[in-house]
Amino acid sequence: MTAISRWSTRSTVLAGLFVGCVLGGLAPAPARADGSGSATLDATVKRGQVLCGISGQVPGFSLPDSQGVMRGLDADTCRAVTAAALGDAAKVKFVPTTTQNRFTALQSGEVDVLSRSTTWTLGREGNLGLMFAWVNYYDGTGFLVKKSSGVKAAKDMDGATICVQPGTSTELAIADYYRLHNMKFTPILIQDLSEIQGAFLSGRCDAYSTDASALATFRFSQGPKADDLMLLPDIISKEPLGVMVRKGDDKWFDVIRWTFAAMIIAEEKGITQANIDTFMDSKDPDIRRLLGLEGDMGKALGLDAKFAYNVIKAVGNLGEMWDRNITPMGVPRGINNLWTKGGLQYAPPMR
Repeated sequence: MTAISRWSTRSTVLAGLFVGCVLGGLAPAPARADGSGSATLDATVKRGQVLCGISGQVPGFSLPDSQGVMRGLDADTCRAVTAAALGDAAKVKFVPTTTQNRFTALQSGEVDVLSRSTTWTLGREGNLGLMFAWVNYYDGTGFLVKKSSGVKAAKDMDGATICVQPGTSTELAIADYYRLHNMKFTPILIQDLSEIQGAFLSGRCDAYSTDASALATFRFSQGPKADDLMLLPDIISKEPLGVMVRKGDDKWFDVIRWTFAAMIIAEEKGITQANIDTFMDSKDPDIRRLLGLEGDMGKALGLDAKFAYNVIKAVGNLGEMWDRNITPMGVPRGINNLWTKGGLQYAPPMR
């Protein structure tokens, strides 16, 4: 190792310690020698809760039902992580965040994990002291317009006004698209979700842009008036929506990652929330390791041996989570399907 490389390594370590100190002001203390190896996991056990940052305003992802119960893909993701960490999905505490404060909420320790339809980008992972543990929805930026406008495609919207939330990757995606096609637009920046949707419906802007999934669920929520709105066929960016954690707690990152892997493997094996107990005498080595019947998969993560069993019993496999929350919105699974069915969801082996 050269003197330069030694200095580079030393600088990287010192920088990591500095970032940890700055971002960890309100975060849990370093892991105890006799703990799980994860400061965050140890804090959730001591607290008896997992604090999960969500939106709380998006149908299909996180929105309270008529009984006040938080429903949606992001909400169920929080429950799955909580079931893995604490053995009881009910011990999750949902913390509403905005597009502008979501990252500081995670950086400061206000939440343990962020599950808020957040796009995985290099800039976010490289600059914020945060990282993405998994993608729970592969999406893309789209446009919603009124059918009466006569617009059929994004290229028809030169000079349009577009409603968009500030602090989102959608802003950059729209700017890049219009620059690439030598077109112009006027952004109408509104933070509050219901306000921006109202602005679009009232005619304050020509189009409403965000992740295509959110546009589809919003259109669906309009009931009979949904036919007055059209989701354009153009998808102008890649938007892998992921679950974020703080850097520096690799064990907690592992917990999140393998929670998702467990749900994917369960779907591959045909294990569901309803039938999981019938697999407890399975001879399949993969299933036995998944359900904690042999091996030390849970111990390797600082979790109970039956962590994956607890996840599947609480929220089901990945397909069940999709069918419960996204299918009713009229959104096909498409690339979010298992790799064996032409999709992108693929889990590494649990062994």
